[in-house]
Amino acid sequence: MKQRIVSLLASATEIVCALGLEDRLVGRSHECDFPPSVRRLPQVTAPKIDVDASSREIDGAVKGLVEAGLSVYHVDAEAIRSLQPDLVVTQAQCEVCAVSLADVESALREWTGSRPSVVSLEPSRLDDIWEDVQRVADVAGKAGAGRELAERLRARVRDVAGRTASLDRPSTACIEWIDPPMAAGHWIPELVEVAGGHCVLGVDGGPAPWLEWPELVDADPEVIVVFPCGFDLERTRAEIDALTTRADWSGLRAVRDRRVYLADGNSFFNRSGPRIVESIEMMAEMLHPERFEPHNRGSAWEPLGA
Repeated sequence: MKQRIVSLLASATEIVCALGLEDRLVGRSHECDFPPSVRRLPQVTAPKIDVDASSREIDGAVKGLVEAGLSVYHVDAEAIRSLQPDLVVTQAQCEVCAVSLADVESALREWTGSRPSVVSLEPSRLDDIWEDVQRVADVAGKAGAGRELAERLRARVRDVAGRTASLDRPSTACIEWIDPPMAAGHWIPELVEVAGGHCVLGVDGGPAPWLEWPELVDADPEVIVVFPCGFDLERTRAEIDALTTRADWSGLRAVRDRRVYLADGNSFFNRSGPRIVESIEMMAEMLHPERFEPHNRGSAWEPLGA
């Protein structure tokens, strides 16, 4: 009997599909949107906040729920049960960014009889993402396909790293939330290094840190890349005034040199699936336009003011 999978993590859904197992998916989270064909599947989660609110309002609503000990997401246990999954994939990395392991365990607590297996992903570095590909492949009985996919992704990373190895590395600040500002963490500093930059303010392999404005001013990076978690390029463009109207913004070196870029953090940089390799290639396009053709400019990233 073919395994039935419910994915509650957008990156896991992409991994499942990249392994050629889309036909096993029977349910998804509200954030799972790629490949577009998965949108036909029933959603079994929903946010408890207004995702169309401003960055500042979203931040306040999320912090209010977390401080009250409440989940940011609703998981429909009955909907999951009706789908009769053999496997549920979720994450244990961030209770704010996506449905968490705790959310899933709570939803499954009242189940009786046979319960699905639960796989929880928790990547912090690029290697963890390739290992997650293999973990999902292993539990799905497709170990060979996992090894092949992971190696193809690693090969593309090695190609970019080889092309940037001898280049100058501009200091680069990556902004993962706009208001209040947050620097990027986890795999992003390593991603920047592979793409030929030097990440400042971020935490390599650790959680994304809140950023005090004077820290950015003092760092005065050569490049600034803004890709808020959960925001596509259009949404990022609509929110960017919260940064550009701050005191001292116009005096930053990256602003003076017109090296501020906006990017789709929702689909790419903050999504730890196969398209993280495309994110590395995009970062290289931004940091070294003299070496990398801007294949993704206008669709997934753009210069500020373009």
